[in-house]
Amino acid sequence: MRISEQIFPRVVALIVSVDENRKENVMTASFLMPISFEPKYVAIAVAEERLTFENLKKTKEFTLNICSKEMKEKAIICGSYSGREKDKFELAKIEREKSKIVKPSLIKESPISFECKVEFMNKFGDHWLVVGKVVEEHVRRKEFSPLLHKSKDKFFYV
Repeated sequence: MRISEQIFPRVVALIVSVDENRKENVMTASFLMPISFEPKYVAIAVAEERLTFENLKKTKEFTLNICSKEMKEKAIICGSYSGREKDKFELAKIEREKSKIVKPSLIKESPISFECKVEFMNKFGDHWLVVGKVVEEHVRRKEFSPLLHKSKDKFFYV
C-alpha cells in the first residue's frame, strides 16, 4: 500500500514553475505543508523525473495555488500529463495572472496563491523536499471548500 493511501486527506495545490526561458509548467501536488508562520514557509515534495523538479532546480521559484472543490477537473488534468508533451494550461483551461515578485504565474481561479522562492532542496527516498519562502500571498476568497486528495484519481472535499 502506498503511503499516500495511508496518510490522507491532503490539500491539493497546483504548482506553477518556469524554465530558464520562462516557459511555464503546472503540476498537481498534494505532498505539501506549511512549515512556518512568520515568516511563512511551505514545503512540497516533487519526484526527480518531473519537469517541475527540473524547473525548480534551475530557476528556484514557484507559485503554490490552493485548489477549491470546483478545480477538481483542472487538478486531474494537471496531474495526468507531462508538461514536456502537453500544454496543461490550455488542456485544463487555466487562466493565469501575473505574479508580483516571482516569474511563474498565479492561477486566477485559486482561492489562495503563494509566490515562493526556493531556499532548500534535499532528496528523501524517491522525492525531493523543496522548501519555499513565501514572498507574496494572494487571498482571493477566505471561505471555500478545499479539494482533498487520497491517491491517484481519488479526490474529495468537505
